[in-house]
Amino acid sequence: RTAVAQATRLAVSNMGLGEGLSLASAATWALGVIIYRRLGESLNPIELNVYKNLIVALLMVPTVLLAHGWGLPQLDAWQWCWVIASGVLGIGVADTCYFHALNRLGAGRIGILGNLFSPFVITLSFVFLDERLSLLQGAGFALVMMGVVLVHRRARRPVEGTAPIPWSGLLLGVLAIFLNAAGVVMIKRVLEDGPFFWIAQLRLLAALLPMAIAWHWFARWRKSPPRGVAPPWGLLLLGAFLGQYLAMLLWLGGYRYTDASVASVLNETASVFILLFAWWLLREPLERAKLLGVTLTFAGVSLMLM
Repeated sequence: RTAVAQATRLAVSNMGLGEGLSLASAATWALGVIIYRRLGESLNPIELNVYKNLIVALLMVPTVLLAHGWGLPQLDAWQWCWVIASGVLGIGVADTCYFHALNRLGAGRIGILGNLFSPFVITLSFVFLDERLSLLQGAGFALVMMGVVLVHRRARRPVEGTAPIPWSGLLLGVLAIFLNAAGVVMIKRVLEDGPFFWIAQLRLLAALLPMAIAWHWFARWRKSPPRGVAPPWGLLLLGAFLGQYLAMLLWLGGYRYTDASVASVLNETASVFILLFAWWLLREPLERAKLLGVTLTFAGVSLMLM
C-alpha cells in the first residue's frame, strides 16, 4: 500500500499541464456520457447531437471573443481544410455514430469500447506525426490495454437475463472512436501554433452543417411523427456544458501541451469514470473482472506519468 501511495505521489508530481488537462477532460466527459444516456431516452441521437453542439457553439462565442477578439484566425488554406475536415468527421459523423452506439450498448459497454481510442491515436500519430512512446510509456499503454481486454472478457456460458451484444452498436461505436481519433490527429499541428479557442469553435461550426442535413433526412425518413414533447433543456444544458464545452476545451488543451499519443492514453481513464458513474447513477452492473480492469488501467496511467 505504501509503495502504491509513493508511486501515485511520484506520478502526480511529474504531471505536466497537458497531462493534467487530459485527465480532467476524461472526468468531465464521463459525467457527460451519463447525462447523454439519460437524454437518449427522450431524444434520438441526431437530435441530441444537433442540440448539444448548437448550445456549445453559442457558449464558444463569448469565449472566442474574450480570448482572441473579433479578428478571424490567420490560417493558411491547408490549415482551414484540416480544421473543417476534423469538425465534420471528428464531431459531426463521429458523435452521431457514438450516440447511436450508446443507445444500443449502454454507458458501461461504450465506456469500455472507448479504450480503442488510444491505439487509434498512437497508430495515426506514429504514421502521420512521427511520435514515439518511451519504454515506460509503452509499458503503461500495455497495462491499460490489458485492463481493456479483461473488462471485455465474458463467460462462455451467458448469464441468465443478460442481453446479447448488438453488433450494429459495436460497429458504430468503433467507427465513432476511429473518426474521433483521426479528427484530433488532423489538427494536432494546427493546435500547437494556432488560436486555440478559434480552432475549437471552427470545428464545431464545420460539424453543424452535416448534422443539420442528417437531422432533416432523418425526420423525413422516419415514419412516425415528431415528438411534441419539448426537449429536457435543463439536463441538455448541463450535458452540453460538462460533456462537450468543458470536456472539449480540456481535451484539446491536453493535445496542445503534450504528445497526442500520451494524451490519448490518459484519456482512457474516462472509461473508469464511466463504469463507476454508470454503476452509481444508472444502476448498471459492475463485475469483479471490470474492477480488476479498472485497477490495471490506473496502474498503466501511473506509468505514463512517471
